[in-house]
Amino acid sequence: MPKVALFNQAGQNIGDITLADSVFGVEHNQQVIYDVVKAQRAAMRQGTHSSKTRTEVSGGGKKPYRQKGTGNARQGSTRASQWVGGGVAFGPKPRSYDYKVNRKIRRLALKIALSGKVSQDKFVVLDQLQLETFKTKGIVDVFNNLNVEGKIMVLLDGQNENVEIATRNLPNVQTVVYEHASVYDILNHNFVVVTEATAKKIEEGLLE
Repeated sequence: MPKVALFNQAGQNIGDITLADSVFGVEHNQQVIYDVVKAQRAAMRQGTHSSKTRTEVSGGGKKPYRQKGTGNARQGSTRASQWVGGGVAFGPKPRSYDYKVNRKIRRLALKIALSGKVSQDKFVVLDQLQLETFKTKGIVDVFNNLNVEGKIMVLLDGQNENVEIATRNLPNVQTVVYEHASVYDILNHNFVVVTEATAKKIEEGLLE
């Protein structure tokens, strides 16, 4: 079972914490990660693209020239797709790119992503994370004490207003409740910072 160091907010190692092997010690599977991240990225697409068809373009009510005798191909409207200013044939329309991935696969991908952070020593566990004020300097000091840098993801076990507000002004930090963490977000950050309580709740939620 994987063991990780337990730190306080001053960056001092105050012991170890043992994590569940079935959640934080899962073997890497590239295909599972690919399938889930691809689905999550697709769901993030706005899908608001739109083009006008020939029925939506204004004008073109009059037949451009007579049917026969001109030597040209017959035409019924200047708003057809072959005309300049005409509508778009088979163009994009607003739609959702979301598609389903099985729940077991999603859960497995989350375990793999967390296990990868643990094996790389990028999963930092604190005994607690409490700030006296919501000033950004407080959370920056905590990160400096822990020697974490780059893109940082903070997983909370519930509402923590001071931490949420303190990290809001940091462009490289994302703070979410652990239930809302996605595989893509975890992989997209250099460090994942959690409290001991959050780690236990993640275990409880992912244990089968």
